[in-house]
Amino acid sequence: MNPKIPSLFVLLKHCTSIQCLMKIHNQMLTNSIPCHNHLLAKLIDLRQLHYATLFFPHIPHPNDFSFNLMIRAFATLHHDYPLALHYYHLMLRFGEKPNNFTFPFVLIASANLQAFAHGRNAHSSVVKLGLELDSHTRHSLITMYARCGEVRSARKVFDEICERDVVSWNSMISGYSKMSFAGEAVGLFREMRDSGFEPDEKTMVSVLAACGDLGDLKLGEWLEGMVDEIGLEVNTFVGSALVDMYGKCGELASARRVFDAMPEKEVVVWNAMITGYAQNGLSDEAIKVFHAMREARVEPDKITMVGVLSACAAVGALDLGVSLDRYASRKDLHKNVYVGTALIDMYAKCGNLGRAVEIFDIVPLKNIVCWNAMISALAFHGRGQEAISLFLRMRNQEKEAHPNDITFIGVLSACVHAGLVDEGRRWFDSMQSEYGIVPKIEHYSCMVDLLARSGRLEEAWEFIEKMPEKPDAVVLGALLCACRSCKNVEIGERVIKRILELEPLNSGNYVISSKIYAGSKRWDDSARMRGLMRERGVSKTPGCSWVEIDNQVHEFHAGDGLHYRAKDTEKMICLLVFEMKLEGYIPNLDLL
Repeated sequence: MNPKIPSLFVLLKHCTSIQCLMKIHNQMLTNSIPCHNHLLAKLIDLRQLHYATLFFPHIPHPNDFSFNLMIRAFATLHHDYPLALHYYHLMLRFGEKPNNFTFPFVLIASANLQAFAHGRNAHSSVVKLGLELDSHTRHSLITMYARCGEVRSARKVFDEICERDVVSWNSMISGYSKMSFAGEAVGLFREMRDSGFEPDEKTMVSVLAACGDLGDLKLGEWLEGMVDEIGLEVNTFVGSALVDMYGKCGELASARRVFDAMPEKEVVVWNAMITGYAQNGLSDEAIKVFHAMREARVEPDKITMVGVLSACAAVGALDLGVSLDRYASRKDLHKNVYVGTALIDMYAKCGNLGRAVEIFDIVPLKNIVCWNAMISALAFHGRGQEAISLFLRMRNQEKEAHPNDITFIGVLSACVHAGLVDEGRRWFDSMQSEYGIVPKIEHYSCMVDLLARSGRLEEAWEFIEKMPEKPDAVVLGALLCACRSCKNVEIGERVIKRILELEPLNSGNYVISSKIYAGSKRWDDSARMRGLMRERGVSKTPGCSWVEIDNQVHEFHAGDGLHYRAKDTEKMICLLVFEMKLEGYIPNLDLL
């Protein structure tokens, strides 16, 4: 034996830097010491995967250990799943036999890529090699099948496990939860408890996610009590799961309580709180949390961006949205389809359609959500023909983007804003016949709005009467507003009767109904609607606006003089009205 080998092994074991490792590698080459696997293992231990990739081809005869090191490294450390599968297939070409240290990582790579064919072939090899009883392999099989959408196959693997441990239960519960089988995840959790197993951190995170999806607040509160009962630390994973669950259940006070109690908050916890506020319509609170996050020097990620941009879109916080756009540009996040879509939506709702189009063109791989956002943006801005042209381009050029029900809401909205009645009818009729999409209440609402705006009120009423389901307040509201504009009392009365049954506490319905009667000089009926409103204790909901000043969003209500910027705002509104009149604006007093 070369006398230098033991000393090099000792040095290799205690090596902590790439500079030290390169010197050892040099000595190995100089003295022809063949310790390739030891060096490869140390490279991976130091996360020098690029070096390891360059070194691997120089190993004269890589064995199963060499390949397993590379497969595990790329599946778990570098998250380069295609490269992990590449080394697995290279291993097979070299004639090396995979083992129980190979398949868990091959299956995890297949799961993350949702590469079902690769995963199924790996499962076949597992059976041929007699490794199906290995616990790590079985757990990875459950994960792979679940992530690939083959939940039944995952459950089959789970059911075949005779002696289950906590990891087995967690794999199946997590699979159900991540694939939106929330009820099954909760049911299996109860079964796990009945079988005498104590849940751990991973269990609770998965079940809390499922609970949030179900909107089951009572179960969520019970789960929080269990976290305390079994002594689990409310760390980043458990804490963010609790905040997310409460947010999805609409219990923002409890979400904030958990959030505030966490001494150290990583980005995932901030994201859960921001998203919770944004999804529950508390956009100003979401923006405040984002500013606090920046003050805490926590770097936003793409999830943060999507949540805050959603809040900006809701309240018209364009200045903040523009600053997030600049941040996305610096971090090269524009190409991320989720960030890109959120920016498109924000700019469209804040009035900058040009920038929305620019970002849409930047996003390289557009999913159906991205296409829908741009189609809806064009429709919202009255550019109906462009919206329809974009839909046709998507349909003819993008094989991966299949139109869904949201797409047709955008297309029909485009027809509404552009007054394309006949074209709207054609698209509505084609939904089920050509695309297999059953129209929902939103699509019927668009058609009623389209017919009503074009003055075809009788046809709109007949359309409502023929609907397969009962019209909701949105459908009836669209026709009611049209009846007011067209001063059609006859159809208006039919709608008033229906809509007051559906929404007896909505002040807008009474006000519009009263104005329909007033427009036809039926003053007694107009007064009757106002009296009915008072009799039922319905008060008029004040108008609400948001104004962004120095990156802070201020909320104003009609008639509210208590806000400290109310006088300044009133002066600005008077100035705007004055300038509008100079441009020839004449207020339509008939709609007051």
